[in-house]
Amino acid sequence: MHHLHLNHVVLLVSALIQWVVGALWYSLLFAKPWMALTGHTKGERPKGAVFAMVISFVVSLILSLMLAHVVLWSGADNYGSGALIGFICWLGFIASPLLAQHLYEQRSFKLYAINAGYWLVALLITGGMMAVWR
Repeated sequence: MHHLHLNHVVLLVSALIQWVVGALWYSLLFAKPWMALTGHTKGERPKGAVFAMVISFVVSLILSLMLAHVVLWSGADNYGSGALIGFICWLGFIASPLLAQHLYEQRSFKLYAINAGYWLVALLITGGMMAVWR
């Protein structure tokens, strides 16, 4: 295995992008349907929200680290190929198990689409970015 030289700034920016996309996704773009499907009410601050936001950023850092490895291993060197790697990772590692989880929990497909859609957009953006910004 080759020793990979990861750009730490790209990892931080990627995690920040994922975090910001999530904030916009769940607070602006899909706030009303997400709240209705999860039982939250407008203006409610869920217990542990700050802790969840911190953990969300840490998880985005971990996901960015893993995605960077896959992008580098694949040899992706342009935005399109990096976005394709993001899509492949999304399909195999996020969309598939998330669908099974939603089915077992008997949650609606609409909630699945909101949650999976967020990760699809985040991985398309950051996968492409990682391929061009080394």
